[in-house]
Amino acid sequence: MAAPLGPAHDGRMACGSTSLGNGEATWFCCGNAWGPCAAAGGGACGTCKSSALQAAWPNASKACWDITRPDLCGEKLPRRGCGSAIKVRHLCSGASVCVTVSDCGPRTRSFCGESSCCDGVCRSNRVIDLTPAAFSVIGSLSSGTLPVSLYE
Repeated sequence: MAAPLGPAHDGRMACGSTSLGNGEATWFCCGNAWGPCAAAGGGACGTCKSSALQAAWPNASKACWDITRPDLCGEKLPRRGCGSAIKVRHLCSGASVCVTVSDCGPRTRSFCGESSCCDGVCRSNRVIDLTPAAFSVIGSLSSGTLPVSLYE
């Protein structure tokens, strides 16, 4: 049985069960001030909002890839541009959220080998940044990082 996609999922995004990999999820601020975030830019896609179920992906474009370089940490993340849907599942609670790519990030190469664990389950390397709204669907913002699996 699939885990819930979160209360704000409206059925327009097609999040599936094809694996994109595992790693760490973190959170970031973008767009208008919301929750713990001050006002920030709209991200690489120009549509990013902290209050929306969105994410930053390290391979959103060639320019993004050149900054984030997840390959330097051994990650083989496919290109997924603005508007692409990704399901993020917390490895310990099973909670999941469907997000759309709205920015470039995280800068994976700066965190090679960093691990996030719970219940003896660990994942390494920051592979996706979630808006606070999306992160809070699957975990507590105070945790900072979560071990996750990614699907499309």
